[in-house]
Amino acid sequence: MDIYLDRRAVRHIRLSAQEAVEEGDTESLREDILEAFTEDQVEEIERRLDTGDFFEFLTDVLDEWNGDDVDELFELLETQLGEVGIDIKTDVKSEEDDEEDDDEDEDEDEDVDEDLDDDFVDED
Repeated sequence: MDIYLDRRAVRHIRLSAQEAVEEGDTESLREDILEAFTEDQVEEIERRLDTGDFFEFLTDVLDEWNGDDVDELFELLETQLGEVGIDIKTDVKSEEDDEEDDDEDEDEDEDVDEDLDDDFVDED
């Protein structure tokens, strides 16, 4: 079974994981990961888990995680869920793509500013 996480959910998990790295608090991270999944997804995951408890599953994953690398956390989630027949699919650009999009947005803003300057040239 495939479970899809949208960009917003992935970004939220990444930010929460980064905070967990900085503050050493995985409790909030566990809650944020849980909230990233829909209720139906959680129910399907729990049906496939031996323990039947997604919260406990996340606790085990976070205990195994080294607490430093956000990408490793996603790899652990994908691996552990893969073992029970669930493939996590993410609809997210890489961070480099996000940075390129930001750069393009800034370039577009500069172009608009230049166009506005041309409109207000005093020709007296």
